[in-house]
Amino acid sequence: MATVVAPRHIPRFVTYLHRFMDIVVLVLSVMLIVWISIDTFEKINFLENHQYMTFQFWVCIVFILDYVVEILASDDRGHTARSRLFFLLLSIPYLNIINLLHLQLSHDAIYFVRFIPLMRGALAMSIVIGYLSKNAISSLFLSYITIMLLVAYFGSLIFYQREYGVNPMVKSYGDALWWTAMNLVTVGSNITPVTVSGKVIGVILPITGMIIFPLFTVYLTNFVTRNSKNKDDDAQ
Repeated sequence: MATVVAPRHIPRFVTYLHRFMDIVVLVLSVMLIVWISIDTFEKINFLENHQYMTFQFWVCIVFILDYVVEILASDDRGHTARSRLFFLLLSIPYLNIINLLHLQLSHDAIYFVRFIPLMRGALAMSIVIGYLSKNAISSLFLSYITIMLLVAYFGSLIFYQREYGVNPMVKSYGDALWWTAMNLVTVGSNITPVTVSGKVIGVILPITGMIIFPLFTVYLTNFVTRNSKNKDDDAQ
């Protein structure tokens, strides 16, 4: 016989704190994206940028606190802790740990590690944007659209930073953005990556596109079906 777990009494201030943390995480995610974008275009070495490393560390700490608050605000804390464990793993300040322990990793590996907190921020942004829709299908659609756009932008930043000056076919950020878009829609581009990072992104983007774009079909089918049903109801 299944055991029924009684809902927890959640203090009101915990609920308010959870909502406040969602906003804080969203703002910090946007700030992190802006900072990384500026560093990329200005060719700034982020490992030597003390301000960036400090900012990223505290952003990760806030992400971890958000994970804890979300558990406290949940009726089933055990389930929430397990289901959100991936969020916690993405919130660990790996870059600061690597820098503190003086671990020797390749520049490509370190550069990808830099984007781990951004993945956490991207998930947070997709969830918050999904809340804007009351319809479950529309909410899922908006969430995946957000993830797709952020993956495309992050991919173009990485490709531009690693390929510019090395790949003669990448002469500007526009070339990197075009390459990213074409690979995301699985069409392909005449630009061929020459760096390890570029080749890795070249694998990730088509996989992301093949996962996300079928959702457009699901959403459009649901939209047409719902509208047809509403018209039939009005006609009756």
